[in-house]
Amino acid sequence: MDSASFFTRRKVVFLVASLCCLLWGSAYPAIKNGYALFNIAAGDIATKLVFAGWRFLFAGMVLLAIAAIGKKTLRLDLRTMGQVSLLGLTQTSLQYVFFYTGLAYATGVKSSIMNATGTFFSVLLAHWIYQNDRLSFNKALGCIVGFAGVMVVNFSAGLLTFDFTLLGEGSIVMAAFVLSAASIYGKRVSQHVDSVVLTGYQLAIGGVALLLTGFAAGGTLTGFTVKSTALLAYLVILSSAAFSLWTILLKYNRVSMVTVFNFMIPVFGTVLSALFLDEKILEWKNVAALGLVCLGIWLVTKEEKPALAAA
Repeated sequence: MDSASFFTRRKVVFLVASLCCLLWGSAYPAIKNGYALFNIAAGDIATKLVFAGWRFLFAGMVLLAIAAIGKKTLRLDLRTMGQVSLLGLTQTSLQYVFFYTGLAYATGVKSSIMNATGTFFSVLLAHWIYQNDRLSFNKALGCIVGFAGVMVVNFSAGLLTFDFTLLGEGSIVMAAFVLSAASIYGKRVSQHVDSVVLTGYQLAIGGVALLLTGFAAGGTLTGFTVKSTALLAYLVILSSAAFSLWTILLKYNRVSMVTVFNFMIPVFGTVLSALFLDEKILEWKNVAALGLVCLGIWLVTKEEKPALAAA
């Protein structure tokens, strides 16, 4: 790959990945506002799963409709459908069981920063799975610095207590790990399935699983108004656009080259949560955490050109 093609490719990855991260960052205040608009109590996990289920089922249906209009084949063989189903049950269902639970017990600002751990998990997992995606000194240092940022955001203002709960912050970290592992598996599946079709099926299957789980646990979604319905529609569009674009990026690029941009999610999530949820952003620990996370981005992406060009 020549120098011009290399830098053009990086610019495209940067722009598309940034858009995805902006959309995902906006999900933090959107979901928390959704809890309020649909009158979902903090401890009502079942209804949260129903809320998530409708979001992903509709998002999947939108993508499958787009694929059908584009005359892309929706028929998959039994083995491939099994792989896509597994992806949907992990990347969508399992991840969002943890994510929606954690978001109910942690602030949007803190959750967005904690979710950055997914980038480190992706870089570490890719090292063991892909021979052309090994852990370098810069990547290792970036992971350490980024994890330090995640630790900082969990300290109290006086540095005397460590504010971390399994149900809140712990669930967010688990969601990040599940997404990282599932994304690597999804990269493999995407090599022989159209990205839009793959994303559509996995979102729809994951959404159905969330709905069934939520309904079985006694959940029900009420309180539909123009405002709450518009917010749900935004979440549907957000999911269909971000997940399909991200799947395409992973299909044609190295895992570490793409997933490192997940570090931008806490930046967008923190700012948008501060704007729309009136949460504090200028606490020293939030500023320090964001600074360390951004430094982690720079370190992990600071690779020599030949290594990236070999993607």
